[in-house]
Amino acid sequence: MYPNNYHYTKDHEWVAVSGDTATVGITDYAQNHLGDVVYIELPAVGKHLDVHQTIGSIESVKAVSEVFSPVSGEVVEANADLNNSPEAVNQDPHGKGWIIRLKMKNKGDLQALMSAADYEKYLEGLEA
Repeated sequence: MYPNNYHYTKDHEWVAVSGDTATVGITDYAQNHLGDVVYIELPAVGKHLDVHQTIGSIESVKAVSEVFSPVSGEVVEANADLNNSPEAVNQDPHGKGWIIRLKMKNKGDLQALMSAADYEKYLEGLEA
């Protein structure tokens, strides 16, 4: 269910890496538990983020939740499409619903993250 080439956090963020660029979003599990997303606070391009630093927040009909950066780096792009269509996070959380792209500072950050199989096992533990 979860893309095998992505890395995952216990806070339900995902990261996909291409070269030194990391694309970050929230998982299907997270969007499902949030409910209908109505607003996403995006960071400014150029902002430097550390591992587990707040990227911004996601507001849904149920709650407001913070989103954390799985890796350190500089924001090179924020998904401006989410300003007009925040529901893309619900409809395609691992694709069009991405939140930011970072120029990674340290690829070693990825070693602390879970594989898709490990994340799915983690989710099974939450449901038990």
